[in-house]
Formats: sequence, C-alpha cells, structure tokens
Amino acid sequence: MMMAMAGPILDGQLTIVPANQASSGDLVAIFGTTDYPGLCQCQRFRVPGRFWRDTSQEQRTAMLREQAACGDPGAKATCGVAACLDGEPVGRVAVEPRTAYPGLRTPRVLWSGRNQDKDDDRIWAVTCFVARKGYRGRALTDALARAATGFARGRGARALETYPMLTEPGKEITWGEVHVGARQVFGDAGFEEVGHPTVLRVVMRIDFPED
Repeated sequence: MMMAMAGPILDGQLTIVPANQASSGDLVAIFGTTDYPGLCQCQRFRVPGRFWRDTSQEQRTAMLREQAACGDPGAKATCGVAACLDGEPVGRVAVEPRTAYPGLRTPRVLWSGRNQDKDDDRIWAVTCFVARKGYRGRALTDALARAATGFARGRGARALETYPMLTEPGKEITWGEVHVGARQVFGDAGFEEVGHPTVLRVVMRIDFPED
C-alpha cells in the first residue's frame, strides 16, 4: 500500500467511479471499522426510527454493501461514487435521489420556508462524505462534491441538494459533525444557499438545465 503524502489532492490525480464498480474491500479500506464513518456506514439518513438503537453495526455494514451493489458494474442503481488515488481507495460520497433517505423527510428545519414535493425522485441529495484516514484534510471532499454533481446529473437528476455545515477558520470541527460536507466546498462547486435552518447548518442546491 502506498503511504499518503501531504498536500491537496487534485481531481486529475483521482480515479472516481460509481460505487458499484468498487469492491467491498475498497469500502472497508475507506470506512475503516472504529471511528464515526466505520460505525455509521453512511446510514444515518437511511434508517427510519432511532438510528443507534434500531440498527446494529453488522446491519449497517450489510445495508451499505447492498445499496452500493459492490462489484456489480451492471447494477441499475448504486449509492454514490468512490475515489482511488494511485490505486488506493481513499474516499466516497453518498448521492442518490432524496427519496432514498427517510431521515431527510421529517426534520422541520430542513423544510422551513420551502414548498417542496418530498416525493419528487428527480431531486437528489448528497448526504455523506468519507475520506480515508491518512487522506483527510487534503481537499478530497472538493473533488468528491464535483463528482457527485456530475453523477447525479448524468443519472437524470433535475436538481441536487446538500445540507452542509458552516465552518470557521481555526475552529476545530469533528469528522462526525462535518460528514455532510462544508458550505465552502459546495459553494465552490456551484451550489447556492436556499435555506439556513440552524446556526451551523445550511441547505444548498444546484438546479440542472433541461436537456
């Protein structure tokens, strides 16, 4: 395995593919097993009810493998994209129709002031970034945000929403808090703020032109 090197990771250095073209082993390497990504497995918004109470680690891991359709290049659906650097799996982003995430339907703050059809599966959502340990803090999420945008548009999305956190220079924020992404990342990718439901969270969106 090649060791991670310091410095920003540029788009051209990455190979980014739909998650079904990655292997289960790739996802294990990206997520790890002990910190927040390894425990959550990007299921926070997928699980109805009480997340930590109503699912086990084994269930969440199995759910992700099924959603991703790992190792099945011909799968009709998958749950995002995965990135490799010099042959090493280094990150992934969850992006699917918004209807795939029951956890996005109920928080009133996400819908405040917005007249939205919650059942419109042409509206997609980015819900989770995972950067492998050793590759964090290297602008990987910037490349993944751009890849998620192209992935959603290429699969027929009319618009793409995100629910990122506001970050302050010099103020530490934990990976568990910022797994939804940071506002600046999406602003740089062309998203516009359409809501500011809490002090630290915003809703951002990019609308795609009709072909």
